[in-house]
Amino acid sequence: MRTLIVALLMTLISSALHAQTNRIDLIRPDAPELAHFGEFDIGVRTVDVTDGERADVLNMQRDEETPLYDRTLTLEIWYPAQLSADQTPGTQYQARTRNVDLTATLHGRAVRDADPLRGESRYPLIIISHGYPGNRYLLSHLGENLASKGYVVASIDHRDSTYEDQQNINSTLYNRAMDQRFVLSAIADFGADDDHFLGGVVDADNTGLIGYSMGGYGAVNNLGAGYSDGGVGFIAAPPNRLLDELAASNPDFSASLDPRIKAGVPIAPWGMNTGFWDAEGLAGIQVPTLFVAGDADTTSGYENGIKAIYDGAVNSDRYMLVFKNAGHSAAAPIPLPVEFLDREDTSGAGHYTDAVWDTLRMNNILQHFVTAFLDLHLKGDTDKAAYLDVVEDGADGVYAMNPNGQARGDHTYWRGFGQGSAVGLKLYRN
Repeated sequence: MRTLIVALLMTLISSALHAQTNRIDLIRPDAPELAHFGEFDIGVRTVDVTDGERADVLNMQRDEETPLYDRTLTLEIWYPAQLSADQTPGTQYQARTRNVDLTATLHGRAVRDADPLRGESRYPLIIISHGYPGNRYLLSHLGENLASKGYVVASIDHRDSTYEDQQNINSTLYNRAMDQRFVLSAIADFGADDDHFLGGVVDADNTGLIGYSMGGYGAVNNLGAGYSDGGVGFIAAPPNRLLDELAASNPDFSASLDPRIKAGVPIAPWGMNTGFWDAEGLAGIQVPTLFVAGDADTTSGYENGIKAIYDGAVNSDRYMLVFKNAGHSAAAPIPLPVEFLDREDTSGAGHYTDAVWDTLRMNNILQHFVTAFLDLHLKGDTDKAAYLDVVEDGADGVYAMNPNGQARGDHTYWRGFGQGSAVGLKLYRN
């Protein structure tokens, strides 16, 4: 009973704090250890990049030559910063929401246009890819958090797939994986340009890919899982079998994968429950992967969706973090913006909430595990492996700590979690 009361109080406290402003940097008192921000100040810049030879899916005609167009993407880039004496942490983001009539003002720790912190080594690159629809701010809490820990983070506005410009899904089905590839190459070019603010700062040869929902769909493909022939022929797929380019049956697909992608975090990846992968395709994933799922996800599916992808990725050093009873909004989206409160029209609010879990709590748990996973696989920090080597079901862990903070011999609780705070979670490992 005492644990339940504490949990309810923590939820009320976090909700009250969030209700004051849309802060994306909140850490609950019961957050796991690695959720906390790192040692670096954070800079942020908005950058446009353009791919000049992209297939124009929306204007394709069946059995006709594929037209090309200039596809421009807006990126929000967070990075470790060197603040000047007159700069203090804090900025605002004007973010269109799932209800396109509402724009939320988000508050974070980054400093707009701050100078990057240049060190002896470059910072690994993380690419964040939102859902359908979404935008580059949907996982901004994770973007700032990772930048504070020594990463350059580029979050994409995917054209034809944002709240304000959502188009037929056939564009997203093709462009999602292609956008992720193009952004990686664009950031690599920035890192090689001494006149660019990322010149000498970012290590694009050491990239992690984080994708939510349709972002996860693209990420699974770029991690090595070519689409099935059934996916290529999906009723909503682009015409003229354009997805053949990204299919497992294409003999050139494996060679087209970008070897700079060293790890991936697909969150609620869509597509398995509609036949976009089979055993052959999923066996192509060979990089370390952390899947994230709610086991009540009815959009991407769980047993026939996310878990089936995890089970099929037999050649990957892989994990799957599961939020018991959570739905499709598990872990990734920012908490519900205050602009939705006290409105008769609640359309779009469910995009940011879960029927069972507090969103901020899920965000903090995601920050913890993504930090451990990426530090281990992109930075070679082997000490972080202990945060991933845990009892499968958090409810089965034994909390046995001495008053001096030392673990007793029978202590098996999840590392970094306080007593009772791993209940409701599972972490699978293969």
